[in-house]
Amino acid sequence: MNATTTEIVKEIVKEAAVTSTKLEIPKYKRILLKLSGEALMGDRSFGIDPEVVQDIALQVAEIVKDGIEVAIVVGGGNIFRGINGADKGMDRATADYIGMIATVMNALTLQDSFEHLDDPIPTRVMSAIAMQEIAEPYIRRRAIRHLENNRVVIFGAGSGNPYFTTDTTAALRGAEINADVILKATKVDGIYDSDPKKNPNAKRFKSVSFDHALINDLRVMDATAFALCKENGIPIIVFDLGVTGNIRRVVMGESIGTYVGGSCEVN
Repeated sequence: MNATTTEIVKEIVKEAAVTSTKLEIPKYKRILLKLSGEALMGDRSFGIDPEVVQDIALQVAEIVKDGIEVAIVVGGGNIFRGINGADKGMDRATADYIGMIATVMNALTLQDSFEHLDDPIPTRVMSAIAMQEIAEPYIRRRAIRHLENNRVVIFGAGSGNPYFTTDTTAALRGAEINADVILKATKVDGIYDSDPKKNPNAKRFKSVSFDHALINDLRVMDATAFALCKENGIPIIVFDLGVTGNIRRVVMGESIGTYVGGSCEVN
């Protein structure tokens, strides 16, 4: 190989290395991951599937090790859903408080899974309802400090108030901690113009505006959550949690799921 050829090869390798580095730069630095309680069930009809929880922990650990700051809001529908209790005659506020306690149970389960990985991830559970023996009280500045120290922060007990969903909590906490994006993990691969289970011709949105989501009552998140995110300029990405590696793909900027906060575009 002559000198000229060697120099050309060096330049190609150098350029490839730069390109590779660019591709590995995360699009988002601080994320709020919204998990439903049902996401922890797997194929079960109730409770928690340890294998599913471990898979979530491994996916999150992967991006934490890349320096991504991760906060999580988890629901409690796999244990108790407040609105269902109210529908069966319970006082709505009481039912919602029971649901909040269920979210703390899920938060502690996630924390345990993070801290029992082969390479443990430091985690803090912060509760909006005082439970000082098992969780820190939610204090905004303390939560941000934990994130800056590369600890995963799991927000339990919703907002601490009845009549508000954990989707609204995700939007609220996302705004409070200055999250770059809210990742809404679901069992579907995005937002559709109609129910894909009932309509085989349903079209998935690649992106959708907040106004369109609100006007057309696209119920992937509730209207209050959409409105909060719109007001604070926080995009939402709805994606399929069931595909291992999707959390990292979204954080790195791959176009998967549905991006809420842009113009309307279907696949």
